[in-house]
Amino acid sequence: MPQPAHPAAINGLTLAQAETIAAAALAKGRALGLLPLCVVVLDAGGQLKSAKREDGASILRPEIATGKAFGALAMGFGTRELARRAQSVPGFTNALSDLTGGRAVPVPGGVLVRDTNNVLLGAVGISGDASPKDEECCIAGIEAAGLLVDTGDPA
Repeated sequence: MPQPAHPAAINGLTLAQAETIAAAALAKGRALGLLPLCVVVLDAGGQLKSAKREDGASILRPEIATGKAFGALAMGFGTRELARRAQSVPGFTNALSDLTGGRAVPVPGGVLVRDTNNVLLGAVGISGDASPKDEECCIAGIEAAGLLVDTGDPA
């Protein structure tokens, strides 16, 4: 019989939370009639917890979704703010791209996940449709898990 993970070994989101987020995010995309999506959920340490790619999603969607989630974690705010900074300070965005090996994608669709005490649990990235629609699905997934969203907008 497998042993449960030691509480210290859980870095943020549980697998059950990640699966709830991914399923609800994809359901939102279907309800909105969006193009096929890919959703990636990372824990607070940037490690993969869940990834789901809908049938018909193009081949680079997992990497883009991961880049959105990773970018949010790397900067400590959702990629809506990262996108704004990319517009206003492109030199910084270029440096960020270099520092992360191209892993940070500075467009909406990467949302931090927090608990009710504002503790960072991880991030969700979605790619497949227009970035604001991707972000809308991230939010729906996170809220379905009973957690708080951080899109990068001031509270």
